[in-house]
Amino acid sequence: MKSREVMLASGQTFQVPQGIQRIDSKSTHGWQVRYQGSKFFSDGHSADASQSLANAVLELIARIKTMPAPKALGRDPSANKTSDLPSGISGPVVRTRPGRALTAELSVLLPRFGRAAQYRKIYIGSQNTYTEDRYREALAKGIALREEAIARYERAAAKSRRESISQLRAQLATLKSAQRAT
Repeated sequence: MKSREVMLASGQTFQVPQGIQRIDSKSTHGWQVRYQGSKFFSDGHSADASQSLANAVLELIARIKTMPAPKALGRDPSANKTSDLPSGISGPVVRTRPGRALTAELSVLLPRFGRAAQYRKIYIGSQNTYTEDRYREALAKGIALREEAIARYERAAAKSRRESISQLRAQLATLKSAQRAT
């Protein structure tokens, strides 16, 4: 999980994980968890920014563990999509190449966690060989490729969440040991 260094006006510095923000105004001082909603942890009367950050990290860990992952992938076709093809599949696209017969293919968007999506073209046939059966076969292949890519994406996202929790726990341990030292 990404983190950044935050320096308070007092000069204290903290490694703060993604999903937690520092709030400092005239009357409010503390940390706010921003992960599928928000929750504020005040420094309180003791002005203990370290303890309120530890509480915020515990809340972030609990939210990551118990809440479903944010939906990053579109499962349903866009409302503006004019074809009845499933989400992530478009076409058929007809291509022309000089001196050759027209060809038709489907385009499939394959999501990859943490990386740019990949596009795959699935050949259906030329103007001489295109049939409804070949179209259905290409569509079935596209659906299978997309479902496989989504399953890989979700496994990678789950692994990333588990790693984030481990990193947050390590950060929390460091924060608590620093509190004990002071």
